[in-house]
Amino acid sequence: MKKYFGDRLVIDIKKLSLYSEDRIGIVGINGAGKTTLLNLLSQKLQPDEGWVKLYGQSSTISQLESPEQETINQEMASKFKIPMTYSEKLSGGEKTRFKLAVCLSQNSTMIFADEPTSNMDMEGIEQIEHYFAGYDGGLFLISHDRGLLDGLCNKILELEDGQIKIYPGNYRSYCEQKARERERAQFEYGQYVSEKKRLERVVIETSEKSKSIRKTPRRMGNSEARLHKMGNQKAKANLDRSKKSVETRIEQLEIKEKPNKIEKIKLDLADTQRLHSKVIIEGKKINKAFSSRVIFKEAGFQIENGAKVALIGPNGCGKSTLLKMIMKGEESIRIAPSARIGYFSQDLSVLEDQESIMDNVMAESIYPESFVRSLLARLLFKGDQVYKRVKVLSGGERVKASFAKILCQDYNLLVLDEPTNYLDINSLEVIEEALQNYDRSLLFVSHDRRFIRSVANSILNIEDHKLISFKGNYTEYLASRQKVTDSGKEEVAKKIFVLQNRLSEVVGRISLPSKKDNREALDQEYDEILAELKRLRAMLK
Repeated sequence: MKKYFGDRLVIDIKKLSLYSEDRIGIVGINGAGKTTLLNLLSQKLQPDEGWVKLYGQSSTISQLESPEQETINQEMASKFKIPMTYSEKLSGGEKTRFKLAVCLSQNSTMIFADEPTSNMDMEGIEQIEHYFAGYDGGLFLISHDRGLLDGLCNKILELEDGQIKIYPGNYRSYCEQKARERERAQFEYGQYVSEKKRLERVVIETSEKSKSIRKTPRRMGNSEARLHKMGNQKAKANLDRSKKSVETRIEQLEIKEKPNKIEKIKLDLADTQRLHSKVIIEGKKINKAFSSRVIFKEAGFQIENGAKVALIGPNGCGKSTLLKMIMKGEESIRIAPSARIGYFSQDLSVLEDQESIMDNVMAESIYPESFVRSLLARLLFKGDQVYKRVKVLSGGERVKASFAKILCQDYNLLVLDEPTNYLDINSLEVIEEALQNYDRSLLFVSHDRRFIRSVANSILNIEDHKLISFKGNYTEYLASRQKVTDSGKEEVAKKIFVLQNRLSEVVGRISLPSKKDNREALDQEYDEILAELKRLRAMLK
């Protein structure tokens, strides 16, 4: 199967079979052709050469297209908390949930999903993961959410230069296999270089021996000279043949390409640029509303020096609003005087469209060009690509260029609003690595659970118009929430026990009422207890 865009061969696959038990995650850099491949396999797009055959019914979730049907039943609407009818007025997350509801209501044997978690908050992502996990059919999934690829996939399909390679297991297993491949490639390259150098030394030594064979001395008689000459000629011929043989072996060596060295990104700032305040951002009695919609009510928070804080909460709760309030310096928020804030916003306004990527990043960089080139290369801007003008970049490329520019400037506090949007996994992991090695303070918004788990050492959660702080990483935060949930369940269980005892008492009094009992009141209490027991038991499910 082949697909061209102009004269560029985008997809070149000899054979690919998908089965109903396959849960395939597709990975590759932005522009590799992932969506094109999905559209070919789902028959939304026709190949230029070859063919695709689908057995059974399939459904597709696409971010750019409307759902395959515009109405769903009441059960699905209730389950996904969306209207029964699709509308362009729905939020991005609601549109995605609607498309998922359509797919799951069609009883398809295969679902093709292109970035189904885009525009979703963590609750929405977990809901998608839950329903896909329970789906009894094949799944072909494009996603940069590594947690989703880990939780759902039993195969990873890597797309590079139009070619595919399939790895068994989930995304974590894929990474381990890729690491082993790199180690093997490095070992084989080392063996190749070592053997080539050894053979080249043999050629030089043999050549020198051949040249050093002495000519016949003048004092020798004719017969002696002939014998000496014959011996020397024979030895020289043997050495020359040996040299030729070794040269042939060098030519026949299987050439091993040198594996690309992955440069580590280490950001070093001078001690004079460090923040010395214990608390670098503090908010007290924060109130914010848009018309009648309350965002914050008497909220407060602190961010300590050195903390890497993930700001989390459902869509629409005020995460981006809080970051904007910090950047505007609103009265209820105090920022350390020596703080120099690098702000990454979703509008990517730090870039100059008419300038090149390199000029943008170097404009205020505190690092030399060699470091900037290494960083941009890790973000897949290689060679002359660094001279591309910003105005021609894709959304994902603009995100990477913006991040590189902010990272290289003279800041000691980073405030990042959704830095992982529109990124391929490779670039996301580079940014993740850079922030792990960043030894200053950081406040960021992200819905990527793996990213939060890898970078954050503190959590700031927006809940009921308040800001709730937790010191610890995301795994510890979830564990603490579970403890609260477990203790809450214990309280519910105690209430159920008390109500069951009361119910038994009421039933007994209804069966054998005394003169003092009000039968109508007992019947009403009986109904109320049953309703409350039903509600409490539902909480334990």
